[in-house]
Amino acid sequence: MDLLFPISIYWWFYLAFVGFVLLLLALDLGIFHRQAHAIGFRESVIWSIVWVAIAVAFNYGLYRYAAASFGEEAGARIGLEFLTGYVVERSLAVDNLFVFVLVFQYFGIPAALQYRVLFYGIIGALVFRGAFIALGSVLMQYQAVVLLFGAFLLLTGVKMLWFPDAKIEPERNPLIRLFRRFVRVTSQLHGDHFFLRQHGRWYATPLLVALLCVEISDIVFAVDSVPAIFAISREPLIVFTSNVFAILGLRAMYFLLAGAVERFHLLKYALALVLIFVGLKMVWLNELFDGKFPIEWSLGIIAALLGGGIAASLFCTGRDAKATKDTKNELATKDTKDTKKDPKSLHRAAS
Repeated sequence: MDLLFPISIYWWFYLAFVGFVLLLLALDLGIFHRQAHAIGFRESVIWSIVWVAIAVAFNYGLYRYAAASFGEEAGARIGLEFLTGYVVERSLAVDNLFVFVLVFQYFGIPAALQYRVLFYGIIGALVFRGAFIALGSVLMQYQAVVLLFGAFLLLTGVKMLWFPDAKIEPERNPLIRLFRRFVRVTSQLHGDHFFLRQHGRWYATPLLVALLCVEISDIVFAVDSVPAIFAISREPLIVFTSNVFAILGLRAMYFLLAGAVERFHLLKYALALVLIFVGLKMVWLNELFDGKFPIEWSLGIIAALLGGGIAASLFCTGRDAKATKDTKNELATKDTKDTKKDPKSLHRAAS
């Protein structure tokens, strides 16, 4: 299938889009978050809505342009592919939030500095994603590579089902150990500085090490997510823009969910099933449906899996909370009955 948005023709759009993203980032850090502060729930909700609204507006504009240029059917397909890719990327990013929480806890990064680390981490993520997508757009022209990526996603999904809670130990990461071997690192944080000059020598701070861990985790995450989006759409423009908008909203989503990630403990299983599904699309389902599995079905299946994972997590969390409350009430009632039976014990306890 020929591309509707080949890079050789739409290079100007890529440049304009990157410029637009850089403008958004400059406004974000230069104006709205110039002063480091802890992001509260209300602020994270507002920014989450803002980033989603921008993505939806872009999706609508892309749909209108594609419909006017290539026909209504092509426009609808492009719009649904972007939406599906965006949903998949945002959902898979939730798994990355678990890693971010553990990294910040491990290095003792206060909430006021976490936004700064995530901001620069996202800039690095945009660069690496662009490189991965450019490479993927070339490799995905070969059917053998498509099958290889599909098999990789299948194996990753199965691994997540069997081992959903991998232990995070940043200091045992080979790249972090190599970094500490060649770069001096201070033992304590020094405000929002990534580097510090002491006694005539430059030192990195734990804040930089935390940033490096965030970057490494995102690169590992991209190895799964980029092929997953290519399973949704072969258009590099769709893959790139949906990835970028999902990443831009990652910081707000982190502060929105960071304190409640444990409530969505079953979502990892749903994400594993999503990876298995997109892997099956690449190795079998697309071929079964004459080269393209219906995008409407893909969006419905992915939404059902994610919705089921969220609903199951909330149900189990609520049930466990109710069971804990009932147990406490039973113990309190038992203590009250024991005290009434033996009033002398209350006197002895008071004395």
